[in-house]
Amino acid sequence: MKKGIAASKGYAIGKVFIKEDLEIEVIEKTIEDIDAEKKRFESALKETRTQLEEIKAKALKEVGEEKAAVFDSHMMLLDDPEFTGAVSSNIENNKVNGEKALQDVIDMYSAIFASMEDEYMRERGADVKDVGKRIMINLLGKAGSMMDNLDENTVVVATDLTPSDTAQLDKTKVIAFLTNIGGRTSHSAIMARTLEIPAIVGMKDITTSVKNGDSIIVDGAEGIAIINPDDATIKEYEKRKAKFQEELEELKKLISVETHTKDGRRVEVCGNIGKPQDVNQVLENGGEGIGLFRTEFLYMDRDVMPTEDEQFESYKYVTEKMGERPVVIRTLDIGGDKKLPYLPLPEEMNPFLGYRAIRLCLDKKEEIFKIQLRALLRASAFGNLKIMFPMISSLEEFLEAKEVLKECMDELRKEGKDFNENVDTGIMVEIPAAAVCADEIAKHVDFFSIGTNDLIQYTLAADRMNEKVSYLYNPMHPAVLRLIKMTIDAAHKEGKWCGMCGEMAGDEVAIPTLVEYGLDEHSMSASSILTAKKIILEK
Repeated sequence: MKKGIAASKGYAIGKVFIKEDLEIEVIEKTIEDIDAEKKRFESALKETRTQLEEIKAKALKEVGEEKAAVFDSHMMLLDDPEFTGAVSSNIENNKVNGEKALQDVIDMYSAIFASMEDEYMRERGADVKDVGKRIMINLLGKAGSMMDNLDENTVVVATDLTPSDTAQLDKTKVIAFLTNIGGRTSHSAIMARTLEIPAIVGMKDITTSVKNGDSIIVDGAEGIAIINPDDATIKEYEKRKAKFQEELEELKKLISVETHTKDGRRVEVCGNIGKPQDVNQVLENGGEGIGLFRTEFLYMDRDVMPTEDEQFESYKYVTEKMGERPVVIRTLDIGGDKKLPYLPLPEEMNPFLGYRAIRLCLDKKEEIFKIQLRALLRASAFGNLKIMFPMISSLEEFLEAKEVLKECMDELRKEGKDFNENVDTGIMVEIPAAAVCADEIAKHVDFFSIGTNDLIQYTLAADRMNEKVSYLYNPMHPAVLRLIKMTIDAAHKEGKWCGMCGEMAGDEVAIPTLVEYGLDEHSMSASSILTAKKIILEK
């Protein structure tokens, strides 16, 4: 039996197919004909675009427009002068071959993403590697897929699966997959949940623990794989598989059900999104609102700051889609760990505790903060939009942010532009200081939303991405639970509501405790919404 991270629930019984990694050896060469080398690189880009267009067309049929949109960002990378231009410049300035020039740029981008605090953003580094590898393969003339002729009931085993790999999986034949690396927010995990096939990631050495043709059981609920199981175990898992399918059908009945506890208390179950298009999956899964819209993704993968109108259209799209349902939009949460080409930020010893989020925005009111706040206010005229400020550590920071918001309101009134004069404003409680002072801050805000991902690691001084100390990262630690309870109680004492938008909000183990504490809103990945609804309805 092998254990890993349960990335997509479900059960599968099939045969192993090991996806071998294509060996790519980059040999540095000195180039005399620079123009010819740049043309060779450009040809590889064209070939890559054609392949990505074909993959996207297949993905549209298999996983829908929202998930297929990842290949739009892949194709945008092919047009990104920061990316392709860096490769061409490398060829020209250093007189190196295309392969070496490309590898240098891939390594640079990968290092930038790997240093980012947000787990989702770290995983986006996989996009750069995926596109870069495809260009590299085309440069080397090694194109071709090993997964074209799979048998039915195949369990794909790989070191990792790129977005391209997962989009090309034939769902009529591939029933599950297992990978050595990856996390719950990696594209492969997200795709698996969309395809509704079991997946386990982060298994470390699964590729060397099995061989082609092995019989294998994939338990996507517990994150375990059983290699060459006996007949009794197979029968047991066939029963589990049938029961799981029945439960899925039952869960779908909750899509339009309003969530209340057994004693009649209303608890909203909402979704976290990173892009405007993500709102569709929240609605499809019965989401009762948007508890966190991470606006920093509007600022990524571009060469200039998004304009007020661009931001307004994105916020308006989500707000209109949700109708009367609440939409909590977090202002820009970015810092030294998230590099933007158009926003030079100082190198810091510890960017997670440094010049970031509200601290950055209050320092750059005209260049960044007011542009976003004006866009948010204008979008507030189209639905139930709420504004949330991140990384608040004191009441003074919140009040200063509110003053900037008032300035924006005055400007929009003079310009005759509509907005909600009574738009709700709140803070993300992710710094222990904010939780400890929640009783004072609650007198001034309209709501709290607890960001447990950071609250836990700040409270326990344990980086959840550091394998050496990850065992300390415990959402149910008494200190963490006390801070959460303090925050909820402080909000309720002032007649305000308190939500949670960290991973803990959708944690099946934690939900009963959070309901007991009186948490008013749980916001999570869209795929977790129906299960959370079921647990709350039964409490």
